[in-house]
Amino acid sequence: MPIKELPFKKEIAYAAGMMGWSIMTNIIIVMLPYFYLPPNNSGLTPLVPQLLVFGAFNILSLIAASGRLFDAIYDPFIASISDASENPKGRRIPIMKYAIIPAVICCSLVFYPMVKGESITNAWWLTVVLAGFFISVTTYIIPYNALLAELTHSADQKVKLSTFQQVGFVLGMIIGAMCNNYADLIQDVFKITDRSEALQYTIFCLSIFSGLVMTLPVMFIDEKEYTDTKPTPIELIPALKNTFRNTNFKYYLISDFTYYIALSIISSGLLFFVTVLLGLPDSDGGKFMGIMVILSLFFYPFINYGAKRFGKKPLVLVAFGILSLIFVTIYFLGELPFSPAVQMYILVIFASFPLASLGILPNAILADIAQNDTKETGENHEGMFFAVKYLFVKLGQTMGIAIFAMLTVYGKDPGNDYGLRLNGVVGFVLCVLALLFFSRFKENKASDL
Repeated sequence: MPIKELPFKKEIAYAAGMMGWSIMTNIIIVMLPYFYLPPNNSGLTPLVPQLLVFGAFNILSLIAASGRLFDAIYDPFIASISDASENPKGRRIPIMKYAIIPAVICCSLVFYPMVKGESITNAWWLTVVLAGFFISVTTYIIPYNALLAELTHSADQKVKLSTFQQVGFVLGMIIGAMCNNYADLIQDVFKITDRSEALQYTIFCLSIFSGLVMTLPVMFIDEKEYTDTKPTPIELIPALKNTFRNTNFKYYLISDFTYYIALSIISSGLLFFVTVLLGLPDSDGGKFMGIMVILSLFFYPFINYGAKRFGKKPLVLVAFGILSLIFVTIYFLGELPFSPAVQMYILVIFASFPLASLGILPNAILADIAQNDTKETGENHEGMFFAVKYLFVKLGQTMGIAIFAMLTVYGKDPGNDYGLRLNGVVGFVLCVLALLFFSRFKENKASDL
């Protein structure tokens, strides 16, 4: 049977899967440091000790990093299973459906500590449930993203579907970042006085909602109707080596990795920057995140046009340059000659273009890399390329959380905020490195035909 082109309704269903994944992932990134090591003006109680290991790493940073050790083994494993699958219903979606319920459960349990107070027991509990969460979302996102290369049959289709996917991602960012706003509403409506309890109810409900929208691509996309791929039963280690033989992929991977460290630092620090550096209420964090995402949507048509007109690489380089300047601004937040609200508006306005371009283009670029590799080798390894990418995405996100948590040792409270400002320096260096590495990337114009 001829392969069908994915219709608009199913493109929306596909993007919904990314929104669900994004909500849960951003809940972890934004709320984990704030919930377990809150600033002293938050109304929350610290849940893990601020103990130092090797004189620099606190417990929360080590917990965040340890959860990804499971991913280091599991990401390429699930990609290999997916690439080699001979399931008559497809290689990707039948695997995705098994991940949804465990992801919902583990995301909720992350914010239900064993002890209501500072305790090492909470640290061990967090290590276990974070590992469960990471494994669950990996089982979903690796085959999900491999579908991007398989459901699209031209460069324009890749950019278009990647754009829908990015809309889902940024909507998830908004929803996840507004946890405190929802908690305010829950406290007002249900007369709950305990702030941590209100946040727990909020995150539990958001996790369920995320799971529901993650089922949409599983329910509404018949993989066999829109893809023409064959199982690729290649051993795991040779498949990994095949991806790293691709020079373009290595430059892409390094720049993408450093970007996600930087992005995770901003996301993890958002509530601290708002409440500590600027003295604004924590509910403003979700408001400013929403404004930034909405502004980024206005750049989407330009990104799609610019990718065709100028290529994807120049837009990515400009985005890295702007993002590096944003981190410089973070270092000086609260000390600029503007009101706190105006300082945040400046930040989110300038961050909207990098958010748009670095959200849409990297997946489309990787789909091109995977497709070109398939033409050269005759083997479908899309799953492995996306597995390696998302292993490094998650390692980057985890390193961002770990770096942020580590720097809080040097100050995270009003009047003692040097650790928060150091994140601006680290983020600036990371974005410059990402720009330098991606400048070596050679864009294949033939992939845009």
